[in-house]
Amino acid sequence: MRNLFTFLIAVAALALGGCAVNPVSGKQDFVMMSEQQEIALGRASDVEVRKQYKVYANPALQSYVSRVGQKVATHSHRTNIRYTFTVLDSPEINAFALPGGYVYITRGILAYLNSEAEMAAVLGHEVGHVTARHGVRQQSAAQAANIGISIASILVPELNTQAGHDLSNLLGGALLSGYGREHELESDRLGAQYLARTAYDPQAMIRVVGVLKNQELFDAEIAKQEGREPRRYHGTFATHPDNDTRLQQVVGEASGLTVANPTEGKSEFMKQTEGLVFGDSVEEGIVRDNRFLHKDLGIALTFPPGWNIKNSTTQLFALSPQVDAAIQLKIDDKPSGNVTEYTRRVLGKDADIETLEIEKLHAAIGTTGKAVLGVVYFDRKAFHIVGNAKTPATLEAQRNTMKETIRSFHVLTDDEKKAIKPLTIKLITAQKGESYAKLAQRSPLGKNAESYLRLINAQYPQGEPATRQILKIIE
Repeated sequence: MRNLFTFLIAVAALALGGCAVNPVSGKQDFVMMSEQQEIALGRASDVEVRKQYKVYANPALQSYVSRVGQKVATHSHRTNIRYTFTVLDSPEINAFALPGGYVYITRGILAYLNSEAEMAAVLGHEVGHVTARHGVRQQSAAQAANIGISIASILVPELNTQAGHDLSNLLGGALLSGYGREHELESDRLGAQYLARTAYDPQAMIRVVGVLKNQELFDAEIAKQEGREPRRYHGTFATHPDNDTRLQQVVGEASGLTVANPTEGKSEFMKQTEGLVFGDSVEEGIVRDNRFLHKDLGIALTFPPGWNIKNSTTQLFALSPQVDAAIQLKIDDKPSGNVTEYTRRVLGKDADIETLEIEKLHAAIGTTGKAVLGVVYFDRKAFHIVGNAKTPATLEAQRNTMKETIRSFHVLTDDEKKAIKPLTIKLITAQKGESYAKLAQRSPLGKNAESYLRLINAQYPQGEPATRQILKIIE
């Protein structure tokens, strides 16, 4: 299969040409855009990123991250381009780079780092993607694959069939996936080199990959609670190497790099990230215990005790403890007709509809054998509270619980809106006998608070605080 795909790429290369010297390896790479085009692509893509993500509103932290990033970039293989470093207001544990020098890091991953050197490692890894032109090479490979398949289907009639197209798509995906694994490892190696050149400890790259590995282990723990498969990188066609493999390879690469008196920057990093928002932002709505509050929408909703609430920019839902039922909030910005008519249109003519008032708002609850739907008219919108279950019997057992959630719909007062605050990082000094179990008892992070506290302090899964250790807690 690999030989066939190599043939497809070769056909496209002959038709299009396009080689350039790789800034890192010094070897010829097959690319289909100039450096000027790469920078223009990055600039245009940056606009789209800023539409999808908000920039984190902390100028001091933005300046700090940019300062560290520029220091690392100055010691990279491409010092002739202009780099920009941006902190995104997202709880995702992520960092990424665009062609042309645009690097992004989320507040989500910053919460789990514990030194400037570790942050520099994340930024250095992303700079590595830029310096090795990974984005450009992947896009060129994708273009070549598409063009190569089109040309080759003329030269090899067998490819001009559904089976041939399926095979070509599989080969293209496999090759580009392989590039992804190779590029991640190359960026780890480059990032470690840039750390050493900038007088940071290259071992920080190993610690960062360890952070990712711990997140993987923690997600396995959460997945078991939620009755789902854990999110892991694995398999022949995975985009990234699995973190065990990656950790071992990074250890091997970084072990040969040493720096006399390396900069760690732990206290400065802690100072800069104290007060960092943790988890949901106010703009996305916040979850406290089993209650969801959204300042901009002006509403609150109380889910059943013990249900697991998931909130993101695109959806809000809660899962039952047995993961056999769910309640989801949706919004229709342009409802028409009265609330009873509207609910019947949504559920169908056979639905059993109950009309009622919730906090003097027009509302209806509709039930069928497949769902329970609450509709509340507020602020010219129709708020849907939708209950579903895996089986009719489970739906029947949860029907009253779902109706209680619908009836909990609440319009926030001005004072309640003002009281909505995000969770943030606070620094404390561990006293003698302190433990994460004790800290978890007074934490707002819920049943997994102990694990979260260990993760943000790099002591997952079993570590305990040392006396006088500076700890991060969430308030």
